[in-house]
Formats: sequence, C-alpha cells, structure tokens
Amino acid sequence: MTLTRLSVLAFLVICTEAVTRPGVAPLVQLNDGKQIPSLGFGTWLGFSKEGGLEPVVDDKVQRAVEAAIDAGYRHIDTAAIYDTEEQVGKAIQNKIAEGVVAREDLFITSKLWNDRHAQKDVVPALKESLAKLNLTYLDLYLIHWPIAQYANGTYYDTDYVETWKGMIDAQVLGLARSIGVSNFNITQLDRLLTMTPVKPAVLQVEVNINLQQAELIKFCKEHDIAVVGYTPFGSLFHNRAAPDAPPPRTDNQTLLKIADKYHKTIAQVNLRYLVELGVIPIPKSVTPKRINENIEVFDFQLTQNEKDLMKAFDKNYRTIPVTMWIDSPYYPFNKK
Repeated sequence: MTLTRLSVLAFLVICTEAVTRPGVAPLVQLNDGKQIPSLGFGTWLGFSKEGGLEPVVDDKVQRAVEAAIDAGYRHIDTAAIYDTEEQVGKAIQNKIAEGVVAREDLFITSKLWNDRHAQKDVVPALKESLAKLNLTYLDLYLIHWPIAQYANGTYYDTDYVETWKGMIDAQVLGLARSIGVSNFNITQLDRLLTMTPVKPAVLQVEVNINLQQAELIKFCKEHDIAVVGYTPFGSLFHNRAAPDAPPPRTDNQTLLKIADKYHKTIAQVNLRYLVELGVIPIPKSVTPKRINENIEVFDFQLTQNEKDLMKAFDKNYRTIPVTMWIDSPYYPFNKK
C-alpha cells in the first residue's frame, strides 16, 4: 500500500470517526502529494428560467466568496464557463490584502471548457482563467466535461486523452499544481488511466442523497482518486426540485429526526453524510447564514443506522443530466 493510499484512508478515518472544531475542514492527501480541504465552496449560479446559465449581474459572487473565506472555507471552486472567475479573484485578493488569508492557505479550482479541448489550447485557456482570477497558479485544474464542442454547439473530433496531455503540459509548467477531470464515467476514467502516465488527482461529479454514486466512488478509491461532489443538496429544497424528483425534501421526517438529534439543519446532515461517504462536497450559497452553516459539519458524526436510512434515498436520479449532449460519442451518463 502506497503512502498516498494510506493518507486517503487516514482522511476517511478522520471524517468518519473523529470530529474537529467547527469551521475547519480536514485536509485529504491527493495522489500527487498535494492536499485538498475536505469541503469547498461552489460558485456556479445554476441555470436560469430560460434554460441557460444564470447570468452574473452584480457582485454577489464576490461577496459570497468573501463571506466564505471569513467563515473558514479555504477551498473555492469556479470554472471558465461560470463567468465568476473575476469575482472570485477579487474576493481572494481582498481577503489577502486584509490579512485574513495568504495565497498558500487557499485551494483554488477552475475548469477547462469544451471549446478548448485541443492539446495546444489547454495552456492558453488556463492562462486566461489565471488572468481573470489574478493568480499565478491554480491548485487544481479540471477538464470540465469529456465532450469537445465548439461555441456554436457543434461537436468536434478531439479525444479527451489529447486534452489530458494539455493538462499535463499545464502541470509541468507549474500553472496547475494538481490536475483532474469532471463528469467522466468509469469507462472514460479507466481508459484515461491506461493511456496516459499521469493519473487524475480528482474526479468532480454530481453526488447527493438521490445520486450517491457508490460504484464510481468505489472505483476512485481503488485508484486513489479523490471525489469532489457538486450539487450536494440535489432536490432537498422544494424550490429547486423538479416535478419528477424523488424525495426527500427538507420536511422529511426521517431527516428531521436526525437533524434534531445533532442540533443541525437537514442541509448540514446531508453534507455530513456525503463527507462520510468519502466525498468532498462543494455547496454553493450567496446567503451568509447558510454559508456559515454549510461548513459546520465536522463536529458530529452519524451512526451506522442513520447512514443506512439515508442510503435508502439513493434512486440514481441525476439533477443535471445535460441531455442536450446525449448524441455526443463522449456523453458520460446513461442514455436510457
């Protein structure tokens, strides 16, 4: 067993058998020797009512990231397509200037969009993200999707293995300390592992109580790849749930009993459950109260019976199926 594998196992022990003081996320060792905080802050604003990405129209993302750093978050997640990199960068620079954090205290992630998948385009795309963030390096750079697509919506024939070579180039140049992928399935991950010499440090995918991804998480643990979970609340909140979304919601009696026992919210219990699955959740919010609450999940632990009750909510229901790409040969999800 390698040192990094032992480090990951030690992290799981910390998260499932021990507690820490509130507002502090334990660190997990990545397979490249770097460390990532075990809970992060997401900055994607979601989809608009029209079906596109929610536009950035004010400074709420900047204010939210500043509140998150004040609350103790040190892991901030953004992406080129979110259009939030500039606000994330302003928040980081403000908090560094105030003396709240130093750059080396933070773990900053961004992602390569689908229209820059050629190997030669990866480093220039990353440099554009760094300029918007006003940073000299990223802690983690991810291929956002395995799908190569022009800005006009048409697909182009670039294999994600070629894209990964560009990611390796970025790491060699020191522009990204760790590299990984997002929204890859097991087959795609396995192919990447067999065709390139550098293993992804991280896989970022949707993980929540309705989509617990047991097989994918098991595969990643076996290959020493950390799993970051986006959309960690899934359909918990009534105003965010689609009509066909399975339960539970925030009025579920099973979850309410667990939350009452620990004097926590259902959202906090949900995040704690994901942590105990070995997932690094990245909840998002622009509300200071919720931002503070979401990181207060390392001062309690769930019983096996409680985890069994929550496991029963796994319905393989995907909140973000991106069916508009279903005809791509690299579409990563089940097409049924």
